[in-house]
Amino acid sequence: MRKTMSVALAFLSRQLPVLVCLIALPVAAQQLWQPIAKDGLRDPASPAVKLLQPPGEALSQLAPDTAGNQVRWVKALEQGQINPRSSLRAETKVQTYERDMFLNLRGGMPVVRFPHGIHTRWLDCSNCHDHLFRKEAGATKISMFLILQGEQCGVCHGAVAFPLTECGRCHNTKREDALADLEQEAAKTGTALPPKLPTAMVAPERKAEPAK
Repeated sequence: MRKTMSVALAFLSRQLPVLVCLIALPVAAQQLWQPIAKDGLRDPASPAVKLLQPPGEALSQLAPDTAGNQVRWVKALEQGQINPRSSLRAETKVQTYERDMFLNLRGGMPVVRFPHGIHTRWLDCSNCHDHLFRKEAGATKISMFLILQGEQCGVCHGAVAFPLTECGRCHNTKREDALADLEQEAAKTGTALPPKLPTAMVAPERKAEPAK
């Protein structure tokens, strides 16, 4: 009897992590938002709590995500679920820029292919240039320390855009692939890559890909 019990317990101990994961799946698959009065950000006694739209009501119809505020904002934009205003005033001149940038070309992490296009569908260039980043490629030293302190990319990422725990969404390109693209572009234009690459360069144009 004891032997049977010990075998059963050993089996259950091995299977427990699997069972926990299976039980958690339905919860993880759902988008969950705290009610405004319980989110820890607002005074629950404030009369505004009753006037503000609940996040679950506002966001549950948008493309789901598993991180941050649980919305894939770019996918929601591309699927026409949202249509942000380009400006508050009709007379405002809005700048956009479609070329990607390769960042972190000499770092230890995979290269960042930064998509200007999907950012400038939300934000005019003046939101970032020149107070967060200088326009010249490589002129600003981008620092993960500063980003984690809520500066540079961290002004938006972690606040509205996906959080900084999603490393692979930014560090998204193998270094050899980025270098191959740059070499191919250089050969096409008849220019040579510098012997020592800068930290950032304009990426070759490519066809737009659907949001993942």
